[in-house]
Amino acid sequence: MFGKNRQKPVYVINGFLDSGKTSFFAYTLGQPYFQAAGKTLVILCEEGEEEYKKGLLDQSNTVVEVIDDLSDFTPSKLMSLDTKYNPIRVLIEWNGMWNFQSFKLPRKWRLEQQITTIDASTFAMYFTNMRSLLAEQVRNSELIMFNRCDGVDEKTLLSYKRNIKAINQKADLIFEDAEGEIDMTTEEDLPFDINAKPINLEGINYGIWYLDAMEHPDRYVGREVCYTGMAMIPKELEKGYFIPGRMAMTCCANDMQFLGYACRYPDADKLTEQSWVKVTATISKENFSAYQGEGVMLTATKVEPAAAPAEPVINFSA
Repeated sequence: MFGKNRQKPVYVINGFLDSGKTSFFAYTLGQPYFQAAGKTLVILCEEGEEEYKKGLLDQSNTVVEVIDDLSDFTPSKLMSLDTKYNPIRVLIEWNGMWNFQSFKLPRKWRLEQQITTIDASTFAMYFTNMRSLLAEQVRNSELIMFNRCDGVDEKTLLSYKRNIKAINQKADLIFEDAEGEIDMTTEEDLPFDINAKPINLEGINYGIWYLDAMEHPDRYVGREVCYTGMAMIPKELEKGYFIPGRMAMTCCANDMQFLGYACRYPDADKLTEQSWVKVTATISKENFSAYQGEGVMLTATKVEPAAAPAEPVINFSA
């Protein structure tokens, strides 16, 4: 039972129509670990081809309500459903055509997990034509699932992975075809020579390396990299460190972020903020206060002034 001050967990899944949202939730409802005592409320914000089977709903003590108008998706409407059913958990299938910025829950509920499903066969179309909506879907998702990958070659899937990782670096990504999960971690698919000494990382290759190193830091431990970056020296950074990185556009001009790892350099305090430098550095994996845990660390062997690149901003959306 929930006490007066305890919030009910909400699991939200988003994605465009027929991207596999209902199938994922139906699978979840059928798992023994999800069939605890108490009622589950499923809120459908759009209805696709898949439907919840009555037997599954009865077995999992689940009720379904439809809210197909964004103006009706309000905290007061949700609280009326809470009063009606008194569920112990809530699953929400968000409408892929609604901007996720409009997603608001009553105070009695808390967002426990956000998941995004993507149909790999139609991803390119949505990424080209509805990039802003797609970015809002995946920006804060903890798990992003590409399904229906059959017929999409691995090189294309890797480009999809980079597009999504550029928007949400921390999400877990899963790719599935008819035979199950696809392994997308091979070094051979990287666009640079990982065995080069040093690994030269200019332009988009820097962005790809940054994302791959975040996901597979052990792959780069002990290796040396060389690239042109902008020197950032945040006030909260320890003395003797700076961050040489690049600005990246992940979705549109208004959606840019700085990508960079901390770099140990004794003369960091002599650098000028936002100046361009060419850095040669070795890579390690260390606990660092700014990371609040373990992460990729660079140790500079050479830092020299450099001209700004012809294209200062890495464009993942191109």
